[in-house]
Amino acid sequence: MKDVNILTSNGVDVEKSLELFGDMQTYDETLEEFLNGVNEKLGNLKKYKEASDMANYAIYAHSLKSDARYLGFTKLAELALDHEMKGKANDANYVFNNYDYLIAEANRMIDVATKYLGVTPIEKVEVVDNTPAPSNSDAILVVDDSDMIRNFISRIFDNEFEIIMAHDGREAIDIVTTSTKKIRGVLLDLNMPNVSGFEVLKYFNENNLFNKFPVSIITGADDKESVNEAFKYPIIDMLQKPFNERDVKRVVEKTIMFS
Repeated sequence: MKDVNILTSNGVDVEKSLELFGDMQTYDETLEEFLNGVNEKLGNLKKYKEASDMANYAIYAHSLKSDARYLGFTKLAELALDHEMKGKANDANYVFNNYDYLIAEANRMIDVATKYLGVTPIEKVEVVDNTPAPSNSDAILVVDDSDMIRNFISRIFDNEFEIIMAHDGREAIDIVTTSTKKIRGVLLDLNMPNVSGFEVLKYFNENNLFNKFPVSIITGADDKESVNEAFKYPIIDMLQKPFNERDVKRVVEKTIMFS
């Protein structure tokens, strides 16, 4: 009998999938079908990405997203949805910058599935990971006027990064212009007193700092105007409050890929 803990311990939402498939036998058969076809699907993603054919890229990202959702591959489904939407928006820059992250997660799920099913591992699509391993000398800058949010994020990454905290945009600007720490990423709130997150984004843009300090937004703002305004700048991602530990880790992992 196959050990379903191999799936669940790797973030697979088997229970949700069984609402569709009904029983594990059907799930297992579908998982085998996924493994039989996933290389072709990922190969087409790579082909259309390299050709900058975003319309067809979005089609295969959508297909990968659907498979991942059906099988309970939650993180892969989220990433594939991002790529589908960016492909539809013809955002080749986003696709190129985030492609390796998508493929790495797809390969991880392939490994989990083959281990669970006990089948011969399949050849996986190559991913080039140039992200340096984090160390305690690396820092994350958290810019938020909420003590609760800053402390929450600090606890999550206590053993991975030094967390530098700023209460508002003015402090954040002072830190990035004077700190000798290697700041791998910035988590920036938009609505803060004194100097807002939007003013920080403007400062970063005027001083060409986005390449040096990759920025993701953490915000309670959910109005379309604020969201659209933030995405006028080259931010990596946006995380809207309330969020959980998994959400924060996902965004930080994504953000530091660009440092």
